[in-house]
Amino acid sequence: MASPFNILPGDGAERMAPPVGAHPRPTWLRVKFGGGPNYQDLTRIMRRLDLHTVCESARCPNMGECWDHRTATFMILGNICTRACGFCAVPSGKPLGPPEEDEPERVAEAAERMGLRYAVVTSVNRDDQVDGGARIFANTIEAIRRRLPECKIEVLIPDFRGHWPSLELLMAARPDVLNHNMETVPRLYRRVRKGAVYERSLELLRRARGIAPDVPTKTGMMLGLGETREEVLAAMQDIVAQGTHILTLGQYLQPDAEHLPIERYVHPDEFAEFKRLGEKMGFKHVEAGPLVRSSYHAFEQEAAARA
Repeated sequence: MASPFNILPGDGAERMAPPVGAHPRPTWLRVKFGGGPNYQDLTRIMRRLDLHTVCESARCPNMGECWDHRTATFMILGNICTRACGFCAVPSGKPLGPPEEDEPERVAEAAERMGLRYAVVTSVNRDDQVDGGARIFANTIEAIRRRLPECKIEVLIPDFRGHWPSLELLMAARPDVLNHNMETVPRLYRRVRKGAVYERSLELLRRARGIAPDVPTKTGMMLGLGETREEVLAAMQDIVAQGTHILTLGQYLQPDAEHLPIERYVHPDEFAEFKRLGEKMGFKHVEAGPLVRSSYHAFEQEAAARA
């Protein structure tokens, strides 16, 4: 039976993460929330243009740091997700209406006001739409490019329920990075990612590489949901076999009591080991650490993938 702490070979007791409930949140997960002039300015821009960010909706722990550095991840297609994943703080239910046709221009205006060199665009799941929102994604890429030709654009997309013409439509807009998160290991999919299929997400990454071989692909997983070390390594092997360039690994943090509990806190040393092993497997870049999220240091990740 695997250790409850998933201790790496050669690790001593001083490197084990405490079990959840036995101690307060570890010191490596404590962050200082920002609130400086840049943070306040970005808040005003987002409210004025009636835009959503995953930073706010998903309660990202890096929001203060990133907003103080004038980086944010736009969340398009509304703020209500048609799925109710066990880990996610974004509200779920029936969307209030169809996608807003002017949203791409509002996102582009915000990116211009922020002076972005690198924009990340994600969305809720819109299973009520035939194309899953792919057209709005494509329009957003094109709108940003018209205003900021030098700005690189990363899209973090849903699985479109395996409707591959939607993926082709999005890839035709030529994002600079295509990101789709696996989130967890296959054994935990039904509990963690309701409505998603492990093999379908792998296929999306593989198809994206086939459609545009020169566009780096990227994915991420959360740790601390009950997966074993062996399961994480097996999933990493599955992912790199699709030709995926970039992998992010971070600690799952429970948004509130209604969401899945944290099974364990993963020690920074274990993240460092996964990074080393991932790069040995063939990933161009692995960003791994307790506070890592999909868009954290995204600009540097894209540069590493193309090096």
